[in-house]
Amino acid sequence: MNIYIKQGRLIDPKNGIDQRQDLYISAGRIAAIGVAPENFVAERVIDAAGLVVCPGLIDLAARLREPGYEYKATLESEMHAAVAGGITSLACPPDTDPPLDEPGLVEMLKHRARNLNQAHVYPVGALTTALKGLELTEMAELVDAGCMAFSQADAPLVDTRVLLRAMQYAATFGFGVWLRPQDSFLAKDGVAHDGIVATRCGLASIPVCAETIALSTMLALAEQTGARLHICRLSSAAAVELIRQAKLQGLPVSCDVSMNHVHLSERDIGFFDPNCHLVPPLRSLADRAALRAGLQDGTIDAICSDHTPVDEDAKQLPFAEAEAGATGLELLLPLVLKWAEQEKLALPVALANVTSHPAQILGLDAGHLSPGAAADICIFDPEIYWKIEPSALYSQGKNTPFTGLEMQGKVRYTLVDGQVVYQK
Repeated sequence: MNIYIKQGRLIDPKNGIDQRQDLYISAGRIAAIGVAPENFVAERVIDAAGLVVCPGLIDLAARLREPGYEYKATLESEMHAAVAGGITSLACPPDTDPPLDEPGLVEMLKHRARNLNQAHVYPVGALTTALKGLELTEMAELVDAGCMAFSQADAPLVDTRVLLRAMQYAATFGFGVWLRPQDSFLAKDGVAHDGIVATRCGLASIPVCAETIALSTMLALAEQTGARLHICRLSSAAAVELIRQAKLQGLPVSCDVSMNHVHLSERDIGFFDPNCHLVPPLRSLADRAALRAGLQDGTIDAICSDHTPVDEDAKQLPFAEAEAGATGLELLLPLVLKWAEQEKLALPVALANVTSHPAQILGLDAGHLSPGAAADICIFDPEIYWKIEPSALYSQGKNTPFTGLEMQGKVRYTLVDGQVVYQK
């Protein structure tokens, strides 16, 4: 289909574009910017006056809950939520049931996602069999099935010899290793940051050193093996500094932060709000400030939703007993816009953290609007204000600590491969 998107504010962080331009789409790809291609006849015209036209968002951490946890969410509900949030590509962690440790499971997930004809799904395979941290998976076969990288998700890998071998194998074939740094012994039974709120509320705590000790080990092994390491969901100032020093030393390391940690701190737990029970835990105001500073100076490469839909029965429990996680696919864009407004950042700078930067981490030719590129596009109204009401979210998971917050920016259209898959 030929689509003409007219008079929008075109923002393409990768190509340094921020200006009012027309965009032409043909055969699922971007045909031209500014001037229509020869003999171009539009079959559909989208009037984007007053709207922002940018690359579709790319989310590095979105749990789709299939297979195994359909009572928490289904692929249909979460893919609908993704495109409603302007997300056109997403990476899903391997902690399904069973975990994504066999090619058949990965192929099934990819097939189901393709049939829905919505966002692109990029599975992250299990680093070890059943995520038990004992035996390596057949990484080469999993890559052939469609895995983009390998991870333990939130499952511990306490045997550093296994981790060393995993990194050596991954480095040999150029596979990415995605790890969340947390020492499982130091974090055992903890549910909140080791600070004033945990002390006041009597909650079992997780110290910052649980993150930094594990991160130091991961960085040392990456230096030893040359593995391409991605650190998932930093939460502390000390960890940001370790990443900063590693990058200065030239290590091939990247990292992301969840949008929850960009906006929230331990104080938001308040009177035991279970929606603020997250992994990693919300940390101090100083840690939150360091995460924001790390995003601005490039130490942190991307922002993810860390989308984790949880069923109501598992969430409406006392804080320490509630299942950790928050829904986020439909909130990623407005929360990035809110952060940009608070920090007085230009839109292209902010949007790079959810478009071109995560595309580079995944190794995708995506997250930009170059002629010839796949027409994965998000069109949003930056001026619309709306209030977050869980019942209005498309995701089956209604668990969010941002309930009732007024947000600015709403997706109007989402295009995947040149097809309008969402419009509002």
